[in-house]
Amino acid sequence: MSTLAQDIRAKLKRLHVLEKIIVLNTLIFVSGLFFNLLEFNLLDWFSLPYLLSEFLGRPWSIISYGFLHYSIGHLFFNMLVLYFLAQTFANLFKPRLSLKIYVLGVIFGGLAFLSIALLFPNLLGINGPLVGASAGVRACILFLCVYWPNKLVGFFTFRFPLKYLGIAMIVLDLPGLFSLNSGGTVAHIGGYISGYFYAKQLQKGKEFGSFLDSILDYFNSKKVLRTAYKNKSSKIAGKQKTEFNTFTHQKQIDLILDKISKSGYDSLTQAEKDFLFRAGKNN
Repeated sequence: MSTLAQDIRAKLKRLHVLEKIIVLNTLIFVSGLFFNLLEFNLLDWFSLPYLLSEFLGRPWSIISYGFLHYSIGHLFFNMLVLYFLAQTFANLFKPRLSLKIYVLGVIFGGLAFLSIALLFPNLLGINGPLVGASAGVRACILFLCVYWPNKLVGFFTFRFPLKYLGIAMIVLDLPGLFSLNSGGTVAHIGGYISGYFYAKQLQKGKEFGSFLDSILDYFNSKKVLRTAYKNKSSKIAGKQKTEFNTFTHQKQIDLILDKISKSGYDSLTQAEKDFLFRAGKNN
């Protein structure tokens, strides 16, 4: 008979990586409330300071700040958006890609925050530390908007291309540069930049976040087969191999079947035929 702890571990294992980030953010927030009772503030050690001298004393904060939140409302909104993003990414891309987009969004958001605070200390009045997952969340959103700019999405009875959602978010964020949360808005822009370049590079068959693979492999204690990256010129179902390999298995099958419906089975390359053959055997 399985124990409660085993059941929890099994359920956590089945979560998408972005859903695991939601759980982690929530646990850290609850832990912060507990530590506050002990008069120990997590923000003192893990928020991203605006002063370079303080940042050099805790360089891990360039990532750790993205898992902290000031309030329950701050946490709830970010995690709600991240939950809906998880459903989309789970159907289209492999978990590692989702994680890299999020992490790079956090890093770029932090770098943007530090850069403005260092180079233009009086321009936006940044005078406090940075916390929150917003930069990583916005990187994921803009990635989708740039990668599928003409994909139609619905809002009640309205339908519009996804690219307009990205444009609207950026435009609505810009006034925040002159608010009390100017530092947070700068981080948002860093996240947007990261998501934009990730999508553009992936469309060209290049992995903007491939340098993170070695770090993730280290934590996973396993090596990643990189043969798919050796020949970026050959394509599968009209996609560069690097891009094709980021999709979920079902999405890969759908792309090849879509090619068959448009051009016939004889239009498939040998690699595409072999992929379908292996997929059929596994099923």
